[in-house]
Amino acid sequence: MRSVLRYALPFLPAAWASITVYHQQPLGVTATTATPSGSAAAAGYTGAAAYDPTILNPPPVPNPPPPTTFFQQLHNSPVPGLSIPQSGYFYGLSVEFSVINTSVLIGWLGLLLSYNCLKVHSTRLQVPFLNLISNLQSRGGSVRIRVGGNTQETATLVESLADRKMIEKQKQDTSNPTNTPALLYTPDVLFMLANVSSLVNVDWYLGVPMNDTSHLRLAIAEYGEAILGNRLIAFQVGNEPDQYPLHDHRPKTYGPQDYSNEFGIIDAALRADSKVAVVDRKLLGPSLSGQWQPQDVWDVNFIPDHEKSLQAVSMSFYPANNCAKVFGGPNAANVIDPQAIFPSYLDHTAGQNIAAKYLSSTALAQTFNLPFVMMETNTASCGGFPGVSNSFGSALWALDYGLQLAYSNFTTALLHVGGQDVYYNPMTPPPTNQSTFRQWTIGPVYYSMLAVAEAFGTSNQSQIIDLQTNSNNIYTPGYAIYDGGSLARLALFNYVTDPSGESDYNMTFAIGGGDSGEANGTPAQVKVKYLLAPSVSAKDNITWAGQTFGAAFQSDGRPIGAEQVQTVTCNTDNTCNIKVPAPGFALVFLKDMASSGESFGAVKTFATTALTKTINTAMIDPTALAASNGQAGANFMDAKTSKGKAKSDAAGRGRTLSGLWMFGSVVGALLAM
Repeated sequence: MRSVLRYALPFLPAAWASITVYHQQPLGVTATTATPSGSAAAAGYTGAAAYDPTILNPPPVPNPPPPTTFFQQLHNSPVPGLSIPQSGYFYGLSVEFSVINTSVLIGWLGLLLSYNCLKVHSTRLQVPFLNLISNLQSRGGSVRIRVGGNTQETATLVESLADRKMIEKQKQDTSNPTNTPALLYTPDVLFMLANVSSLVNVDWYLGVPMNDTSHLRLAIAEYGEAILGNRLIAFQVGNEPDQYPLHDHRPKTYGPQDYSNEFGIIDAALRADSKVAVVDRKLLGPSLSGQWQPQDVWDVNFIPDHEKSLQAVSMSFYPANNCAKVFGGPNAANVIDPQAIFPSYLDHTAGQNIAAKYLSSTALAQTFNLPFVMMETNTASCGGFPGVSNSFGSALWALDYGLQLAYSNFTTALLHVGGQDVYYNPMTPPPTNQSTFRQWTIGPVYYSMLAVAEAFGTSNQSQIIDLQTNSNNIYTPGYAIYDGGSLARLALFNYVTDPSGESDYNMTFAIGGGDSGEANGTPAQVKVKYLLAPSVSAKDNITWAGQTFGAAFQSDGRPIGAEQVQTVTCNTDNTCNIKVPAPGFALVFLKDMASSGESFGAVKTFATTALTKTINTAMIDPTALAASNGQAGANFMDAKTSKGKAKSDAAGRGRTLSGLWMFGSVVGALLAM
């Protein structure tokens, strides 16, 4: 403990004594009911990608259509082919340290986690973010977040920045996706992460800069280890090194052996650094993007050579890219049409084809007893596609993809979070100039994260198998999850969009009994939660167990509405019928939810302890403003812009503190490690 304090205490900011939990408006002001998105042509929308209203056409009902009734025999005892044990934290977040997009001039990490990332704010945390993480924690036990990406390679820690900033970018050429601005940051970034972990159960991956192995910058490890303690999972060494020669970050001859050698240089330097206490099982690589094959790296003995230091083996992968559209240049003629690529996300093979690339690699990792991590992934690199990455179809895709990775013996997968100019974010804060009257936007894949966390639960003993349901029909896949050695849950998909209801299907199942040789294990009744939307193209009206986070700019991180859990009474012949709407997903709980810890009614939420822009700012009821359209004239409100002039009645309550200050000293946090 003494060594931790030795390095942490000199870096303590004066403001650390308390944690301010920030929000744009009091938590008591709830989002309005979700309303359907309007359609818009992609070329006609000029705003930020995160709020793009483009709606695509859903694919037609397949011809021939999937059978709408089928039987599935199940077994209560574990069956051959189960995955390794999985945890509820399987799906986590990959947060870009800063943002490539030139329209985002400040670090996205600060916007996501804290208020006003230009200033020292490790003690000023965003309420919606804490609530969103709390939702995941309550279902899966904990959450894993990676802070890094392309921008980790040029990041440099400095003790302070002008005007008490915590992040600053230095302009560089941004003509390609990985030629990113150099990033300067202060230890306050790491204190911010520690403060998040003091309130919600989050563990962190960080990245060691690797742009110049002749002049290493190891401060991220020195400070990160001291400040985060046992909340630090591992340091990523190299972000997509197979992309380095493509973007002139290394010579064209750079290959797997070169990367392994450089990994060794950083490993040795960390071990020689007296300020770094632990290197064994603290590094992670190679984080390939797909330019090299994993076997290329295994062939140079990467794992045996670095086994002592490896915490996990990692990869990064996106099934497609929108780079030609975003960056233009010589590939501008190869822009992908979102409507054309949309169907490729809407069947079971989408996840299977990705997972299949890594089956031999996950098997290899198991022989070394190493976790296998998908360090960064989402629908498509360079921000995703409008109408695809922000549609209900992406939620079904991400859910099926995550379960398929788990079945293929990955241990963690991190969905990437970018800035305002990407389509695929699980969550997006409002632009800073709208933060006083707009709330957060929750992306469809966040619903996928909730469902995956519930599918695996908190036992850390869940094993999953692909059931190849409905004669292995690619539009109606299903999985079985065994927990603690017995069948616990079913995960059932329907990718088809059919408003008529004729493509809804009914799966009949039995557990044991009959010719199986087992005693009958079919329960008298089961519970079902549904992930639903009107269409795979829908952006709004997405619900998980009847709850929603609303449309764009409507969420404070808490689900809206009462949770709806359906009860299905099973048949007298020891079978059960489960209906899955088209489109939709059903999570079937085969055991009593309360006794197995699968009920999430009491999720911890966080109160706002401070409001922004309370001086010299017109204070308007956000609900009234949203409905006003600016045409109510003098009768609209009694607005005041001068300090001290506001009335002390209900009209002024939107400007007050709501809730208590949350206190947490850094010494206490470190002693608790």
